[in-house]
Amino acid sequence: MRSKRSIAKFLGSAVLFALPTLAMAAAVPGEKAPAFSEVDAAGKTHNLKDYEGQWLVLEWFNKDCPYVKKHYGSGNMQALQKKYADADINWLTVISSAKGKQGYLEPAEALDVAKNHKLKASAPFLLDSDGSMGRAYGAKTTPHMFIINPQGEVVYAGAIDDNDSANPAVIPDSANYVAAALDASLAGKAIEVASSRAYGCSVKY
Repeated sequence: MRSKRSIAKFLGSAVLFALPTLAMAAAVPGEKAPAFSEVDAAGKTHNLKDYEGQWLVLEWFNKDCPYVKKHYGSGNMQALQKKYADADINWLTVISSAKGKQGYLEPAEALDVAKNHKLKASAPFLLDSDGSMGRAYGAKTTPHMFIINPQGEVVYAGAIDDNDSANPAVIPDSANYVAAALDASLAGKAIEVASSRAYGCSVKY
């Protein structure tokens, strides 16, 4: 009887230790991208399958985050979105803030914010208020960036660039990891930096 109780206690502890891993998965370079199905602010559903055979960039967003303001207030993020949209690369911007948390937006609000921020992504904001997509990708910060190749594999995950200052003045002298990864891929070259430590505000799950 004691043996059975010990085994049960051990298994219970194992489950407790496993829960954090199950709660926050991750999109890892070299592996298949996690599936997702999310509705954007205009009511259209987007699935990973919709982008089979195409390049896709995922960007996590919170309008109140100073680091997001750094890249949007300067026009840096919108310039990247437009540059790669013109090269037939899809770009989706995701809001994973839970209702009642910083950055949460109702659909009508999200459309207004997209307009005010001059969003150049391929669709209005994806509204992931239950955090399912963010957790599947292991999105920890805003911004947090992921690039998925036409074979459905993650080829980059991490920060937008190498400077974690919230001051937009540093942008011109920063090495942009996302642009470098996309440019290398489009030129048929290897990506030199496939992962980096994401910086920014924590995603408000």
